[in-house]
Amino acid sequence: MKISEGMLTKLDKIEERYDFLSNELAKGEVVSNQNEFKKLSKERFDLEPIVEGYLSLKRHKQELSDLEKAIASETDQDMKSMFKDEYDDMLKTLDEDAQNVKVLLLPKDPNEDNNVVLEIRGGAGGDEASLFGAELMKMYKAYAERNRWKVEDISMNMTELGGVKEAVFLITGKGAYGKLKYESGVHRVQRVPATESQGRVHTSTVTVAVLPEAEDVEIEINEKDLKIDTFRSSGAGGQHVNKTESAIRITHLPTGLVIECQDERSQIKNREKAMKVLKSRLYDYYQSQADKEYSEQRRAQVGTGDRSERIRTYNFPQGRVTDHRIGLTLYTLDKFMLGDIDEMVTALRIAVQNKLLENIE
Repeated sequence: MKISEGMLTKLDKIEERYDFLSNELAKGEVVSNQNEFKKLSKERFDLEPIVEGYLSLKRHKQELSDLEKAIASETDQDMKSMFKDEYDDMLKTLDEDAQNVKVLLLPKDPNEDNNVVLEIRGGAGGDEASLFGAELMKMYKAYAERNRWKVEDISMNMTELGGVKEAVFLITGKGAYGKLKYESGVHRVQRVPATESQGRVHTSTVTVAVLPEAEDVEIEINEKDLKIDTFRSSGAGGQHVNKTESAIRITHLPTGLVIECQDERSQIKNREKAMKVLKSRLYDYYQSQADKEYSEQRRAQVGTGDRSERIRTYNFPQGRVTDHRIGLTLYTLDKFMLGDIDEMVTALRIAVQNKLLENIE
């Protein structure tokens, strides 16, 4: 994999900036200024892997040049053959270096390390869709546990049979959004429902939305834009969980977004959780509006990220799960539903990376 002259110039400038920052951070006046020191340290930290990759590339390029000279000047055939083998190995190493540097230069998603607000809603298929929604919820929670992330329920609207009408929960942990962001969309299930007496395979759908938890500095909400209602928390079938109006419903008037939270017995805690979800949904809403004007990043992603897009099929009779965006089929559905989804997650991330690499100069 070759690197263009334009990219080499960019790498030279990055190395130059890295050296400048290293010198600045050694100065006493910068060390004594905490804000300035923190700012420059972060910039240097972010540049360090790129510079290390570039230095490795330059070092191996020099070694390749030395091997070319050795091959040209060597008269002993055995030694020449040995140098040629080393040369071939070095070519492969250089190709890996170039790939690594290109990946490091790819634009970073600012939300990569954010926590996640994950929403699941039953779609077409009635009770079967709701029941599968509950299984997807368990799958994502199991995946969170595998990654040692914390899961906190925000709002659970369940059916009499234990299915999900709507489930909203927060996943807290480094890199959660980066791994889960490609799960947004329509998930289709094909199987024989427990209620099916004729043994026929039914097709149902569940919608999943993965939103980065928005920080306070990212989204400002004016109190006058909010309509806040309280009501009694209730479980499946209307059975009251408590007899006080602790549940919260927040309506954001400018966008019409409605958030409910009835997980906690405390009205204050329910309001705090509902506001977290509202901020994340508003962030997603405004980001979607911006993407209509600037959609280059969307086109580089796997699919569109649209919640109406069918992204995956879970076929239980055949024991397979297929992601339609990248054409990957895994015949490990049982393990997949237990939260073992890393192979799919990694494949999706690599597909996006490769798509971006096609356009990088």
